[in-house]
Amino acid sequence: MSNSPLNENILFFDGYCNLCNSSVDWFLRHDKKAVFKFASLQSLAARDHLPDAAISDLASVVLKMDGQLYTESSAILRALGKLGWPWKLLKVFLIVPAPIRNAIYRLIARNRYQLFGRRDTCRLPSPTEKERFLDQG
Repeated sequence: MSNSPLNENILFFDGYCNLCNSSVDWFLRHDKKAVFKFASLQSLAARDHLPDAAISDLASVVLKMDGQLYTESSAILRALGKLGWPWKLLKVFLIVPAPIRNAIYRLIARNRYQLFGRRDTCRLPSPTEKERFLDQG
């Protein structure tokens, strides 16, 4: 794992998942202050920044934020909380117990390829997005 700054915010996602890639596209559009960097869980950057256990679970998005790792619904809600108004309001759902939030998250994650499809290759950023992605490997 690298010694990245504590304030580095990285959203790791399944690079083959259409739902995950659409979510990254959504974050790119709504992250006006460029708070987040992105990397697929299959990338070299993920191996550099995350423990093996986090990389092996491709069914969970992983958020590295302020020196902490968050997964599943906590990752999404905390990331939304960094985006500002009105998205930060969704952070209120953190009061829902994690087992309940994550049961819903896991149901969607388990069926994401059937519901939203799967890519043959990992997402590559466009030239204008390239600076927001840690690597494309």
